[in-house]
Amino acid sequence: MSTGTFPSTDSTDPASSAAATRSDVAEASFLTTTRGKLTLVLLCAVAFLDFVDASIVNIALPSIQRDLGLTNQGLQWVPSGYLLTYGGLMLLGGRAADLIGRRRVLLAGTVVFAAASLVGGLAQSSVVLIGARLAQGVGASMMLPAALSILTTSFGTGNDRNKALGAWAGTGALASAVGVFLGGVLTEGPGWRWVMFVNLPVCALVLPAIPRLLPDDRHRASTRGFDFLGTVLATGGLVLLVYALVKAPDQGWGSTRTVVELAVAGVLLLAFVINEAVGRNPLMPLSIFRVKGLAAANVTQLVAMSGFIAMFFFLTLYMQDVLGYSEIRAGSAFLPVTVGVGIAAGLAQPLLGRVGTRPLIVVGALIASAGIGMLSRIPVDGSYLTDLLPGLVVMSFGLGFVFVGVATAANAGVPAEQAGLAAALMNTAQQLGGAFGLAVLSAVATSETSHRLGAGHAAAHAYTEGFQKALLVGAFLLAGAAVVALFVADTRGEET
Repeated sequence: MSTGTFPSTDSTDPASSAAATRSDVAEASFLTTTRGKLTLVLLCAVAFLDFVDASIVNIALPSIQRDLGLTNQGLQWVPSGYLLTYGGLMLLGGRAADLIGRRRVLLAGTVVFAAASLVGGLAQSSVVLIGARLAQGVGASMMLPAALSILTTSFGTGNDRNKALGAWAGTGALASAVGVFLGGVLTEGPGWRWVMFVNLPVCALVLPAIPRLLPDDRHRASTRGFDFLGTVLATGGLVLLVYALVKAPDQGWGSTRTVVELAVAGVLLLAFVINEAVGRNPLMPLSIFRVKGLAAANVTQLVAMSGFIAMFFFLTLYMQDVLGYSEIRAGSAFLPVTVGVGIAAGLAQPLLGRVGTRPLIVVGALIASAGIGMLSRIPVDGSYLTDLLPGLVVMSFGLGFVFVGVATAANAGVPAEQAGLAAALMNTAQQLGGAFGLAVLSAVATSETSHRLGAGHAAAHAYTEGFQKALLVGAFLLAGAAVVALFVADTRGEET
């Protein structure tokens, strides 16, 4: 420890040095304790719940539509409703965790998430199901930033931090792929309602573990001077932005409604930034962007996720609508992705200590771009072994590297009192990226498919060519993420 930090301590005093060494070792060894390991498992379980619910319903959508009689327009709100509140309220959830206590916000969010999952599983109408998905997003927007900020403040030293963030990021990447698999197994097995009910046993384990493992931080609670105007502007702007992106493919990007929605969202977010710059107690202190490389890490996350999320979406449609796969077969097709991501996340942790975050993210994004580029060549009569598996395996390694690298870079150097905000920014970027990618690439696929159908191509060929073009654009987005990643903080997980 430097004498500049503790001027009254004699650095040559053996007793002081020994005490400091014991303190450092004790802090560094938290992950090796039983409590530390259980804490990490708990926080990763929270991450798994939130990430898996973004993808688990996708394969179940045809069954949901038949059972509840949804129109195509109404059906899109089953996945999009979750995304709307999840992404739109994330910033508020993260700041609330910093201000009123992370454990308290995590508990409240998990209760909301569990209740919404139960209601959604029991839903007998589309209105109730969509309402439950909106409520799940509200719960997740509280859970995720609270859990990640607890992780970054609990595991603060280099080795602990690398391992904990690596486990968190690996869990998030795995959940995105596992969600598709679980959705297929549950839908074809006990039925689509179990894509909602499956959350309940996990929540039943998480809820009692939160007060037993996590310290009570109620003493930090303070809403004095809370930025209510900033809250309204940020929440309104983000919700409207996500809504506009979700609806744009149906309404048309050039339609008056889409243009107005995007313009109003832009005005609200600009007003939010101005309010944060002049306000005394901002919801999002702009000083957080002085942390080196934080903005670049979040932009990298946004661009990368726009390609990743869309890839899962289009390949699921290709396997079911073109190749005729059943729900369980389509879900099982993504199992190699979970293996590849797990291996990549394990490799990423020691690599971080050697090469740093920047090379890891750049290389990972380029690998993922190559994998999705391979997948963009899918033929109408494709074979899983020759046309899907190689690209999925290559992409999965890139996905694992990017998740671990970005999670570490986006939290490097962030003050403890802003850990919730940093977590919220990273996950807001992820959700906005997913919404943007689906909106833009859906428009690309639809345009190409319509053009091919108009030219007299068979439906299967037209759909396949639309998917091909969308996946190719997704590959270019990942290449763009690699370029942005050149500006992220090149940290090796040093103590912050």
